[in-house]
Amino acid sequence: MDSFDVAVLGGGSAGYAAARTAHDAGARVAIIDQGPLGGLCILHGCMPSKAILRSAEILSYMRRGKEFGLSNVIPQADLNAIMNRKDRLINEFAEYRIQQLKDNRFTLFESAASFSSPTELKVGDVTLNAAQTIIATGSSIKSISIPGLEKAGYITSDEALELRLPPKSMLVLGGGPTALELAQFYSRIGTKVTLIQRSDQILSSVDKDLALPLEKQLRSEGMEVFTGCQIKKIEQAEKMRVAHFTQFGQSKKASAEVILLALGRRPNIDQLNLENAGIQTENGKIIVDQEMRTSQPNIFAVGDVNGIHEVVHEAVKQGEIAGYNSMQKGGNTRNIDNSLPIQITFTNPQIASVGLSEKDCIANKTPYLSATYPFNDHGKSMCLGETNGHVKLICCKDMGQIIGAHIVGPEASEIIHELVAVMYFKGTAHDILEIPHYHPTLAEILTYPAEDIIEQLNN
Repeated sequence: MDSFDVAVLGGGSAGYAAARTAHDAGARVAIIDQGPLGGLCILHGCMPSKAILRSAEILSYMRRGKEFGLSNVIPQADLNAIMNRKDRLINEFAEYRIQQLKDNRFTLFESAASFSSPTELKVGDVTLNAAQTIIATGSSIKSISIPGLEKAGYITSDEALELRLPPKSMLVLGGGPTALELAQFYSRIGTKVTLIQRSDQILSSVDKDLALPLEKQLRSEGMEVFTGCQIKKIEQAEKMRVAHFTQFGQSKKASAEVILLALGRRPNIDQLNLENAGIQTENGKIIVDQEMRTSQPNIFAVGDVNGIHEVVHEAVKQGEIAGYNSMQKGGNTRNIDNSLPIQITFTNPQIASVGLSEKDCIANKTPYLSATYPFNDHGKSMCLGETNGHVKLICCKDMGQIIGAHIVGPEASEIIHELVAVMYFKGTAHDILEIPHYHPTLAEILTYPAEDIIEQLNN
């Protein structure tokens, strides 16, 4: 039986970060990944989706040429060429990650793994002994029980990132970031898209004032958006799929060639035999503490499998914490800091949030001040022709410390990082005004709600 100090199950972003950190701390590390190697972010998530979204973004600007004094053009999307560009990028990213996994710092097993005990793993036809194990097996598409759905057939985000011919019409089930990004992409390249969302707004976790500008934009681009819906059944009528649903009590239906199921993901833990290792789960997710440790002290869980915050930068941070803690013998451990959760949706307009929302403050009875400022009154965004949306700051009522920041508008994914930095250092609305902001830039819009907050503090 081969023995290792640390076994890492999964070679994605979280797993590689854990393996690298454990190795740097002196561990003999095994990485176990049944493939394909590369991880969700590179193969089926962040990178391929952002590659194709860029193509649709450029297409939308070309259609607006006359607005900027340019000769009218009639651009056409070539989905096959878009996917070829995406594949070239992804192959490059994946090749680099595979080289990292196959580095001689680690022993790589390209096989599935399951627990025989807290310290023994069945890996293909062999058994490994691991003093410490880090679970980083990621997530997969969540299956949803909707009458008739399986029979009618559907695609997931995985298949949507591989299509070579755009469907004439598409029903998108879901209103989260993945659903919205892919819905807008296909709508912009010529597919007739209908989106059906259960909650009374898209992006149900954010404040409504962030969701509404995006809903307005999607509808202006020709997409049908139904919110507050309950899907009753799916039927197939010749080549069409028909969704029967109710919206605010009224019966409705919508049809399309293709259904895109985008209702979330679930942790990949079913085949791990967690019960053999004494690992507790809740609602299908592995329970961990602030050290990323499971109910079994020598086993950690990082990334999507614990469901804390399913984004890559958090997965990497969790992996580094677990890799470090797995090699500590005298209590010199590190805790994860979840105080600045960032969420970004890469639609147009983009939506970015960090910290508390107004919903959170109201639910937790947290006293707060808020202020907003619109992009349609901001010089740089007016020059860019990107005036849809606003910025919003949420601050403590005493000293004006920023506890939440939200942007819906151009380059929100970039601008939000100034606010993340200010919040990391416990900054206030006063600090935003003290920081130099070059003119004209999009980022200087942050000074206007900061001025509003200070006025509220002085009253």
